[in-house]
Amino acid sequence: MKKRIALILVCLAMCLSWLPACTAEPAEAAAAIVPELTITQRPIPENEAMDYLKSMGVGWNLGNTFDAEKGDWNRNADEMTVETSWGAPKTTEQVMIALKEAGFSTVRIPVSWHDHVDEDFNISERWLARVQEVVDWAIAQDLHVILNIHHDEYQFYPSSDHYDESARYVSAIWTQLSERFRDYDDHLIFESMNEPRLIGTAYEWRINPIMPECKDAEDCLNRLNQLFVDTVRQSGGNNATRYLMVPAYDASPYNATRDVFRLPQDTADNRIIVSVHAYTPYDFALNIQGGKSFNLNNNSMKTEIATFMNSLYSLYITKGIPVVIGEFGALTKKDNLQDRVDWTAFYVATASARNLPCVWWDNAAFSGNGELFGLLDRRTGEFVFPEIVDAIITYGGYDKLPAAAQ
Repeated sequence: MKKRIALILVCLAMCLSWLPACTAEPAEAAAAIVPELTITQRPIPENEAMDYLKSMGVGWNLGNTFDAEKGDWNRNADEMTVETSWGAPKTTEQVMIALKEAGFSTVRIPVSWHDHVDEDFNISERWLARVQEVVDWAIAQDLHVILNIHHDEYQFYPSSDHYDESARYVSAIWTQLSERFRDYDDHLIFESMNEPRLIGTAYEWRINPIMPECKDAEDCLNRLNQLFVDTVRQSGGNNATRYLMVPAYDASPYNATRDVFRLPQDTADNRIIVSVHAYTPYDFALNIQGGKSFNLNNNSMKTEIATFMNSLYSLYITKGIPVVIGEFGALTKKDNLQDRVDWTAFYVATASARNLPCVWWDNAAFSGNGELFGLLDRRTGEFVFPEIVDAIITYGGYDKLPAAAQ
């Protein structure tokens, strides 16, 4: 459900829409109220993985930062300027302090690597050191950190025609990251890839399970996820038992619950986390042209959220297998702050009841015509929409909810 923009158009869109987002000015002045919900815990098994999910609580994405990539307009720019090229300010330690003080327990740090490697996929030391610096700031605040390969979709393209090169890239990047972070403790999570898909095709965002190229893509993805796990585990140190996240095609919850998706085999016991993204309902949460209202009395809207979460809960959580919703959020639309607060409260509470940690997608965008998912003004360390944050923290975490009546 990530930004559905062709690679060539991304940079133009950013120049026109995202750069104005640097000034965090909320469009709405009226305060919103976090609703009181009566959602209770679902039963979950007792094991280390379920306890680990509880410790992750709720999270926040450092979006449009290290995941930014070069375009024609900045192809020859210094690589270190990429961090701020999509409109977000340079990350400071204050960002992690603000997250911790607000009550977040997890930060996802998406990173695109392909602009920072040589022809043998050796990562630039300057870029890797900068990423590591921000990881260290987060861990110093006792935050869980999810580190991944993000907008490298053409480098990990899941098709047989590209598989050898995709495998070489995935192996090379994760070999280096595994070595660099091998002694970090369980606060650090590795995520194999972000939303792997047949980018640029008719099946990019809607797979057709009966089409041969789609079957091939899902098979290649299973193999790439297995390669990722094998590469990390072989590096030793704390990587031997580190929690690892793997997505299905598109990181879609639907695709993660189909039989064709396979969890990688692992030498560690129950340390594979299923990674999904869900901006649901789509028209409200992600579609810029969609409706701006979310009504807590509208059962159809709530059912759409509960249905995909129930599928993940039934297939994985009830069996003790961990799942994380690595991206979620509802973009700003005119005068719909209360709707977003209501949606956030219901979404997070419904997930927390099933022990599904949620990580808000914050792209530092607050104004313009693009996807406005910003929560934290990274220049000041202040939250622009504290009511949304309040809804996240109020209902974020399994132990925040009451137990069901016996």
